[in-house]
Amino acid sequence: MKFYNCMLLLSLVLCVSAQNWFTDAGSFIRDAYLGAEDMWRAYRDMREANYKNSDKYFHARGNYDAAQRGPGGKWAAEVISDAREGWQSDVSDRGAEDTRQDQEANAWGRSGGDPNHYRPEGLPSKY
Repeated sequence: MKFYNCMLLLSLVLCVSAQNWFTDAGSFIRDAYLGAEDMWRAYRDMREANYKNSDKYFHARGNYDAAQRGPGGKWAAEVISDAREGWQSDVSDRGAEDTRQDQEANAWGRSGGDPNHYRPEGLPSKY
């Protein structure tokens, strides 16, 4: 459900903002869409792995993969990450420190940092 809320927000922003993208609009939108898919894949893998202390790795990996798509992917990763963290901080009791650490992992991945920096020992190589 969280992912679909983020996708709805992303779609709305894309529709409103698309009017201003006359040059390379198609590639930006394509990259944003594919970046959102990268974020979804990382989220799905995190849920599937269900591995203790692995969430920061999946945050970094999703943002890294999306940002590698180009400006659209990087933008999508930032919008989705910020929306997710904002929503979670409003409805969960995880605390500000956990949110800060998640955002640090998000930024690390978006800036091209190796997601394995956050990889917990013993996480299956499948991920």
